[in-house]
Formats: sequence, structure tokens, C-alpha cells
Amino acid sequence: MAGIEDVAKLAGVSTATVSRALTGKAHVSEKTRQKVEAAAAELGYVASHSAYTLATGRNRNIGVIMPYVDRWFFSTMLESMESTLIEHGYDLTLYNLSGGRFQRDKIFKDFVGRKRVDALILVAVNPSSGELEILNRLQRPVLGIGGPIEGARSLTMDDFNAGRLATEHLISLGHRKIANLGGYSGSDLEFNQPNTRTLGHLAALDDAGITQIPEWKMECDYTIPGAFFRTKQLLGDPRNAPTAIFCNSDEMAIGAIMAVKDLGLRVPQDISIVGIDNHDLSEFFGLSTVNQRVREQAKEATMWLLEILNEEDPAKRENHFELVEWPVSLMVRSSTARPAVEA
Repeated sequence: MAGIEDVAKLAGVSTATVSRALTGKAHVSEKTRQKVEAAAAELGYVASHSAYTLATGRNRNIGVIMPYVDRWFFSTMLESMESTLIEHGYDLTLYNLSGGRFQRDKIFKDFVGRKRVDALILVAVNPSSGELEILNRLQRPVLGIGGPIEGARSLTMDDFNAGRLATEHLISLGHRKIANLGGYSGSDLEFNQPNTRTLGHLAALDDAGITQIPEWKMECDYTIPGAFFRTKQLLGDPRNAPTAIFCNSDEMAIGAIMAVKDLGLRVPQDISIVGIDNHDLSEFFGLSTVNQRVREQAKEATMWLLEILNEEDPAKRENHFELVEWPVSLMVRSSTARPAVEA
């Protein structure tokens, strides 16, 4: 069986260079990395994970904690993170919080404590001070996505201004009868995202001198079926119907579009609809949306965390508060237009 010395001899480099190249560390040129990988492949050499862990204290494994895995945003994030980590020679361990408080405690106090991961990415999860203290004691870098984390680094879009931007788009088209389809109050106890997007919506209405009609603020879960049902209730009274709906997510917006069409109405001729996310199906539905580039966001966060792990100075790997805002942009498609004259 070939050893690291055989790979080094065939590639014409030192064993240290082979180690750095095959573990994805910096200070190795791309040309050298490819030469080493080709030599390893030719010889059938596979680096010993246990030897690497023993020598470095690293597992080349990143933990990802998220509240769901069966929703588009989270599954898309996960796909992009795993692809990026594999590209850089890392494994991924997923921790799903759908099991409630007991499962969350087991993850933070037991599973992470076994030191099987080198760092953690928290997606829409805001650790308590106690949970963060556990990670600090274990010297595990943490990176959050979805909101600011006191005591840790985060990459997040501005949910307030995303809600404002979507609503301002409708106002710019001439709409003044604008409803909001948002999440249940208190449904996101981590970063209060549903309320934050709705607050941005309300701020845009206030700036335009528009009063929100209470009946036009509807709540549901972030799913297509939930939004389909609530939109039908919203549009049930033709004498008191809005001309536009701002939806807190694209899945909600897709459900709203389907409900509008099911009622025999037209999008955007009878009612305009805008969402947030740029879901994979948003172009198919012609949905105007605030694009947060989910895949790119996940890749950027993953690369940032790997940079932190590769810091030679241990002090630079320590957790501290740092918030980087992820830019968003408005994508205008065919689901929004000026309101009909009679409206």
C-alpha cells in the first residue's frame, strides 16, 4: 500500500507539501495541489483520517445546526454548504433542531462536546449565552446566518429593509391597498424574522402615508399550502380586497398566486404579488421578489468559516461579535404591475 512518502516522490515534493495539499491548507499553489492529487490518485493513496486528527486535533468536519431541513431555504443552504466543504476536503455533520428543546440540549451539551466537529455554522439559530459558552470552552469557532449573534460572527441579510424594499416596489407602481402575508407572531423565537420583515413593510407604508388595514395583515406558516388558504380568506370579501400583497417569503407568494388564480382572478391584472428569497420556482411563476441569493450566501459563509479555521493565531479563531450584512436586490418579474384603473 502506498504511503505519503511514495506520493511525495512521485509528485516531486516534500511530504509536508503533500500533507498540506491533501488537507486543503493554504500556502500550496493550485498547480502543486493538482500534481499531488494526481500522484495520490495514481498510487491509490488515501490520507489517514485518524492520523491527521491525532497530529492536528482537527477532524476536517463542520457541524451545521438548523431548525428545519424540509423547507427550501434550509435545504438549499445545506446543499451549497456541503458542496463547498467537499470542495475543500471537509465533511459535514447536520444537526436538526426539529425535535424540540430536549434535542437541542443534547446537541449543544453532548454531541458537540464529543469534539467531532471543528466549527459550527448556525442557520437561523441564535445560541443562548450558555450554549455559546460551551462552544467557547471547546474552542469551536461559530458562524451564524440569519441574524446577529451576541458574541459570535454572523452573515445576514437585513430583513427589515428587505420588507421595506418589497413594499416600496408596490407603492412605486401606484398601489395603496396593500396587504401583508407574514409569519405567525413569535413563530421565530431565534431572530424574530417574520416580525422584522413585516415591520419593514409597515415602515414603507407609513413613509408613504398609507394606513395598514388590520384585516389585511394575515399570518400563516412559511409554506405554500398555508399561504394558499390564508389568501383565499383575505380575498373572500370583494368589497374590501387589496390590490397587492407583500408576502414574507416566496413560498408564501407562490401559494398566494395559486389562490388568486383559483378564485378566477388574474396576477397581476387584478392583484400584484411580491415575495422575498428568489426561490427556484419564482421565475416559473413570474414572481417579483427580493433576491437574497441563498446559495451564494451559504458559500460565502462557509468560506469565511474556513478562513477562520485556517488562522494560525489561536486568538484570531476565538468567537467575537462581528456582523456582515449580505446585500439583496429587487428582481421585477410579471407578478407585479400598476393597479387597475377601477381599483
